[in-house]
Amino acid sequence: MFRSRMAGNAGSSSNYKAQEFPEGFAWLNAEKPLSMAGLKGHVVVLDFWTYCCINCMHTLPTLDWLEKKYRGQPVVFIGVHSAKFFNEQQAQNVQEAIGRYEIGHPVVVDQEMKIWRSYGVTAWPTIVIVDPKCNVVYQQAGEGQRDELDDVIGVLLERHRAAGTLAKEPIEIGHPKQAQKRVLSYPGKLAFSPDGRMLAISDSNHNRVLVVDIESGNLVHKVGGTARDLRDGSFEEARFFRPQGLAWAGDRIIYVADTENHALREIDISAKTVRTLAGDGRQGAWISGAQDGKMTQLSSPWDLAYSDGFLFIAMAGLHQIWAYHIESGKIGPFAGSGYENIVDGSFSEAQFAQPSGLSIYGNFLLVADSEVSAVRLLDFSKKTVQTVVGEGLFEFGFKDGPLAWARLQHPLGVHCAGNKIYVADTYNHAVRLIDLDTQQVSTVVGRAAADKAMMMCRIDDPACDTLGLFEPSDVKQKGNTLYIADTNNHLVRMFDLDKMVLKTLAIKE
Repeated sequence: MFRSRMAGNAGSSSNYKAQEFPEGFAWLNAEKPLSMAGLKGHVVVLDFWTYCCINCMHTLPTLDWLEKKYRGQPVVFIGVHSAKFFNEQQAQNVQEAIGRYEIGHPVVVDQEMKIWRSYGVTAWPTIVIVDPKCNVVYQQAGEGQRDELDDVIGVLLERHRAAGTLAKEPIEIGHPKQAQKRVLSYPGKLAFSPDGRMLAISDSNHNRVLVVDIESGNLVHKVGGTARDLRDGSFEEARFFRPQGLAWAGDRIIYVADTENHALREIDISAKTVRTLAGDGRQGAWISGAQDGKMTQLSSPWDLAYSDGFLFIAMAGLHQIWAYHIESGKIGPFAGSGYENIVDGSFSEAQFAQPSGLSIYGNFLLVADSEVSAVRLLDFSKKTVQTVVGEGLFEFGFKDGPLAWARLQHPLGVHCAGNKIYVADTYNHAVRLIDLDTQQVSTVVGRAAADKAMMMCRIDDPACDTLGLFEPSDVKQKGNTLYIADTNNHLVRMFDLDKMVLKTLAIKE
């Protein structure tokens, strides 16, 4: 799906000049705007990204590794955020993405993709390297470029140091502000215990899983710690890396999609231990059949659903639904060819695009298919996939009405309750209802699409009577209440379907 251009050999004087950054663009993670002229003498690495994109997420660890390796040298990394979705065009939303992915380098908000077009970029992510004389010497789309980038940066430093064209000291760039201390940090997914008394929360940026008593708000279990790692052991010893999906199986087991560890984990509440079932911390590639989980690498598992001894996995990084058989320990693709698109058909023919939310009801598996802004339905009896709402990779919006023309924007969570499907419509800052009886979509929690200022309501905004949702990632129903992972507000919210009142779950740590 990627088209790319290699700009000759590193250091070649025949390569084209880097484009200057336009004036007036928002710069984040920097005390002041940067310029190509001011970066002369430095190796500049430009990462063209958009924060919804799983391939862009996979590139961030590569950049982090390179930044650490070349720290203290005249090498500058800059993110050029060229948005796909309407919601991603807002600087404050990009700032939240920077916090969520703990990005340390400056990011320029590429208004109307002007920088993107000036460099002839055609795909997310694309990496461009500019030499100390402001020549573009490398341009390549796609993830998995670490060795190539390392080689080019190393050669440029060596050549320009010898030529005397390398800056003696790296430019100083201001550090981002530290996040305030809070109980939750970008909570991702929710799951209820079978008796409905306890709620498991993936406290993603604290790299842990919390179990809360929903009546009192008391913290019952805290599993993991703030440090990133893939470590089994007791609740205190165990470590995760930005976990997302959760699924209860019986009273004592919680399964965890340990997303950035590319792993499937098991929490045993009785034994108070954590163990790894599949994945080894490294991102995996496409496979054709079931394998031993302990020997299989995963790719950004984002959500889980449990049924009859099987765990279904939204394998966002491979655009597939996988299944894990708990008794045998086998894991592998269940539905989806691995191509990224919205195509219905048999399990093997169907195509998904970054599936990120799952919910099982009876003989059906519902999928929040985020990059096509869709909700998909897997019929276990017919072994088919069909689209409930959604049209394509670039068809999105905020429209209620008949299923055929209703629009979502990058939904990440879904909950099925019979013929009513609740959707965490993430980039519309809303919870939507798909009613299969009436064949209609409506907005349950959210603000008028035209009132963008109110949609972006923040905790510290005195103009808001009630704090609105801010990129919610999940929704679960219990009785007459919807529980919502209000990700960018760092809260779990409760919406009373009878009284139509939105409240906050007070968690007592």
